[in-house]
Amino acid sequence: MGKKVEKSLKGEKNQSAISQDEEDPNKTPEPYNCTGNFQADFTELCRRNSMAAIPPVIHRARPPTQAAPESSKPEKGKDKENAEPPPKTYVVKDKFEYFKPCVQVEMENYDKPETVTEIYIRGWKIDDIMMNTLKQCWSVMEKLHTINLWNVGLNGETLSIMASTLPSIVNLRTLILDGNVVTEENWHELITDESPVQNLSLRHCGMTDKGAKSIGEALGTVKRTNTKLVTLNLAGNQISDQGAIDIANGLRMNRTLMSLSLASNQIGDKGAIKLGEVLSRFPLSHEEVVERRKQKSSMGSPDRNKSPPPSRRADSKDRPGSVRSSSQHDKSDKSKQKQSAKTKKDAGKGGKEAPKEEEKHDKSKGKKDDKAAAKKDSKSGKEGGTSSRKAEEESRKTQHRGSISKDKGGNTTGRSSGASLVADTKNAAKGKSKGKDKGKPSQAEPEDMGDSSFINPLTDEADFIDGQLWVPGNRLLINLNLSRNQINEQGMAAILKAMQYQTTLALGSKSGGTGLMRICVFKNKISSEHDIVRKINDIMLPKDPFYKPPPQTPEAESTS
Repeated sequence: MGKKVEKSLKGEKNQSAISQDEEDPNKTPEPYNCTGNFQADFTELCRRNSMAAIPPVIHRARPPTQAAPESSKPEKGKDKENAEPPPKTYVVKDKFEYFKPCVQVEMENYDKPETVTEIYIRGWKIDDIMMNTLKQCWSVMEKLHTINLWNVGLNGETLSIMASTLPSIVNLRTLILDGNVVTEENWHELITDESPVQNLSLRHCGMTDKGAKSIGEALGTVKRTNTKLVTLNLAGNQISDQGAIDIANGLRMNRTLMSLSLASNQIGDKGAIKLGEVLSRFPLSHEEVVERRKQKSSMGSPDRNKSPPPSRRADSKDRPGSVRSSSQHDKSDKSKQKQSAKTKKDAGKGGKEAPKEEEKHDKSKGKKDDKAAAKKDSKSGKEGGTSSRKAEEESRKTQHRGSISKDKGGNTTGRSSGASLVADTKNAAKGKSKGKDKGKPSQAEPEDMGDSSFINPLTDEADFIDGQLWVPGNRLLINLNLSRNQINEQGMAAILKAMQYQTTLALGSKSGGTGLMRICVFKNKISSEHDIVRKINDIMLPKDPFYKPPPQTPEAESTS
């Protein structure tokens, strides 16, 4: 009986504990730690956020590989239509199922769910709760390199949440946010110094000159530049001349961006002229001149604040380290120096007795070398006894110098006469070359630019023209799309001038680069049959990496 009573009491306690848990809905659950499995993490976080409908995570649809059709003859009495296999280029789905929200993923290995590399969300709104959920999942995904959110109704707050999580996605390279109209236009938060994004697409986002100005400042200023963004697509927006000018100002100092698309905007002649100026050469502003002087001074004298080497003062015995005035204090210092010199001499007398055997050994070596040298002179049959005697005396002197020469540590070393003569001739040659090159600038040795990964364009060679410093423009940009804008003859002439300058300019500038290799200027206000447009096409066509010259006919080859 006692055991049954205890069991019943325990059962009542468990039921009461369960009822208390059910009655306490405000109790905060334990935080969920994401594991890197996107499907499991996303589903669990959505469940914890009490979402009514959780979007499924599915594999991105791919066109199936078409297998080779089997050679089979149709049976008699059946139509040919029944014998044809069904098409395999698409999959039929119910229309309501197709438009349901879902998250499409690409995986490196479909057997391992933690290897998600690309995420595609299209056509359904992402609010703050969903963006925070995605933020927790993305921060632990090591393989993720592409995020594509098309027409998901982003606003300024959700865009800031997304921008804050980009630095934690280490391998992220491509970010596509096409079709998201953000009234705050805080797009510059996506390309900060901490952001790893290299390819950014903001097509049809309703961007105006306000957003273009913030992006231009994020691309580069006098104080800082973006060193990660490689491609930028701003096609289909509402950028006018002022926005193009702001983006061109960002390209003055930026030497990383290689592809820029400004197609289908409202850019006119003023914006095109500014872009052409940046691509050819441009004058420095006052702020840029001040920064250029700072950069040049830091490059030219990196050891300015360092003290001179101690070898000139401490190790020199022939002359004192500095010239002092003859005062009573200096006289007392000289008397102290004389006393210390006497003590050193007394100590040196005792120290000379020890290496006497080494000196005898060196002298015997010197005598043997003298005999060998005399034999060689007799065999060679040189004319003039006086010249042979002088040669012997010089060889003895050099041998004596070599036997008592001191190394850097102060120990005596014995050098052979041949080594000393070679060293003396080398030193003499160096001295002659130094004397000849005095006062001439060294053209062979390049200037030390510090970090080779990024070269500040302000330190490039400048030309002083009409009271202004002109530096070479941006030649790292290789692709520019200005099609479907409002550019007329004046703006197109500025672009032509920039292309001619890039082709004729020698590639001796420190900023390097090949210049533009592709440019699209069709469907502007100027006709495509205009002479300026034809000249631009003639200059740029051979530079296009995808251009293939037409094959020559046998008649043309024979004439050539």
